[in-house]
Amino acid sequence: MGKNLYTSETKWAVVREKLEGKLTTKEIMDKYQIKNKSQVETWMRWYKKGEIYRFDQPIGKQYTFGHGPE
Repeated sequence: MGKNLYTSETKWAVVREKLEGKLTTKEIMDKYQIKNKSQVETWMRWYKKGEIYRFDQPIGKQYTFGHGPE
């Protein structure tokens, strides 16, 4: 069992659907095959804090100083 890799398009779609409020978190998880509710909460936290650069970061490599490779 490895880590799931979600595309930035999936992350943005999930955030958009949460902001619209038409679907519950569980329905969004089923639609995009997300296994854990905390993943959706993490993406929402990033969005609300303005850390949108994190949506494009590769898994396991978190850039904070320069916000990613140039």
